[in-house]
Amino acid sequence: MGEFVRVEVEDGVATIRLDRPKMNALDAAMQRELIEAARQVAEDDAVAAVILYGGERVFAAGADIKEMAPMSDAEMSAGHSHLLQDFAKALAAIPKPVIAAVTGYALGGGLETALTADFRVAGEGAKLGVPEITLGVIPGAGGTQRLARLIGTSRAKDLVFSGRHVKADEALRIGLVDRVVPDAEVYTAAREWASTFVGGAALALRAAKQAIDAGIETDLEAGLEIERTRFAALFATEDQKTGMKSFMEEGPGKAKFSGR
Repeated sequence: MGEFVRVEVEDGVATIRLDRPKMNALDAAMQRELIEAARQVAEDDAVAAVILYGGERVFAAGADIKEMAPMSDAEMSAGHSHLLQDFAKALAAIPKPVIAAVTGYALGGGLETALTADFRVAGEGAKLGVPEITLGVIPGAGGTQRLARLIGTSRAKDLVFSGRHVKADEALRIGLVDRVVPDAEVYTAAREWASTFVGGAALALRAAKQAIDAGIETDLEAGLEIERTRFAALFATEDQKTGMKSFMEEGPGKAKFSGR
């Protein structure tokens, strides 16, 4: 669809493919294409789940430093810093399960892209980190916020303050990734996982993702109210009628949902 980002849909799974050789450096053009890709898969009813993938050798080595280096604070404040957050927000807002398939490097903006996903599958040789501190800046595409929410403030500060790279085994141990597989099997593993959502209750999955993501940002009482309203609204759907009728007549796990 774009020069650096492709969307491929097969059997209910969309792959958002980062393709800017050699290292998938995320320049402004690529960030805009990611916003459009997120919109496309969000609106496509044929898509049940999404994979973010940078290819067999690298996920994304970070933002395009050559592009950013000459910018003034006024230029960054007025435009580019908003774009950095907007593309990540767009990916995070995809109302379907999203899995990042991480090979090679996922650094800086690359890791921040992976952090927008619901789950992360990493290859055994993957290296992840937010090395912006070594450039005299901090993560700017949500890294300080999503990282802390995922692995806790102390571990997030360790990675952000040091700028160090984390290998796959440590990333799994601290909860930065959810699964580690051989490098050659990363995309296959992500696709197998994504396929488990195909044919599922799409509206309930959307509501569950929205409730968790919105609820974690607020207090328990407000979060419970978010859950209550999403739960009640699902009783207006065909999927709820289908699911409960199937449960009563056939037992659990046999419903065939329409996504309506």
